[in-house]
Amino acid sequence: MSEIENQSAEFIANFRRVREEISKVIVGNEPIVEGVLICLIANGHALLEGVPGLGKTLLVRTLSQALDLSFSRVQFTPDLMPADITGTNILIEGVGGQKEFKFQPGPVFAHIVLADEINRATPKTQSAMLEAMQEHGVTVAGISHRLLEPFIVLATQNPIEMEGTYPLPEAQLDRFLFKLLVKSPTFEDLCAIVDRTTGSPAEAILPVLDGPSILKMRALAREVPMSPSVREFAIKLVLGTQPDSEFAPPEVKQFVRYGSSPRGAQAVVVAAKIRALLFGRYNVAVEDIEQVAAPALRHRMILNFEGEADGISADILVEAILKRGNSDSELKIPV
Repeated sequence: MSEIENQSAEFIANFRRVREEISKVIVGNEPIVEGVLICLIANGHALLEGVPGLGKTLLVRTLSQALDLSFSRVQFTPDLMPADITGTNILIEGVGGQKEFKFQPGPVFAHIVLADEINRATPKTQSAMLEAMQEHGVTVAGISHRLLEPFIVLATQNPIEMEGTYPLPEAQLDRFLFKLLVKSPTFEDLCAIVDRTTGSPAEAILPVLDGPSILKMRALAREVPMSPSVREFAIKLVLGTQPDSEFAPPEVKQFVRYGSSPRGAQAVVVAAKIRALLFGRYNVAVEDIEQVAAPALRHRMILNFEGEADGISADILVEAILKRGNSDSELKIPV
């Protein structure tokens, strides 16, 4: 086998080992588990949205147990202050009675950070996460502190309880690589959940992957080539989310106020590269772009009043963009 084949096989084996460890606890929700792992490898963050009790927090905690990485959990509340996340300087007494300030790191100084119910914190506290997520560092008292690598924020929010919440601004939503919708379990999955949680203790989760291995997987994923035609397809897909674009279908022009930023194109491409590797391919296919389009773009489209009033789903709009294939769309799947 060639070097690239060996690296690809190791990439797939590592991904599967982590997924198998998570499946010891998490029942179903395979697309959500896969999406979280893609965000980890892509050096991105994930927003998990779903009603309470669906296992969002459990998924993140289980992921941390399957990885040999540090983990911290922050329960976001209206009285949470930025220093509660980033850390602060504390006054300590040193040798000879000398007093000095020493930086006390906050919970954001971990490899995996669970931001539970992130939309319950005030905008001031939410903005404290913004620098950490984008710059992988925080600034306290004018001094910058780098975060650990790899670093990923997995945030959760409840879509139905809006009282006492502060919806995330578009600028912060754009920092999330994926927005993953956690749905209610099926009949079979619920039966398995009841059996696992009301019977014998669950099987222990073993750490199967460490930080250097994840960084190695990140480097390999970015080396996956993409043909000009597939790249053009991805770019036109993202441009199709913008209502004033020539590539936008009628549904987007009617219901969307603002479309995706360039970060959406970056998210689609890097996630598609990871998916290609997972399927044993050494180049990105159109199918990879199509499969990652919804989680990468659903939170980057802002609906207008008509779209909000009609209850239009962003996923429906993404599907409309993908299906657009008439002669004047210029969004045809390349041969």
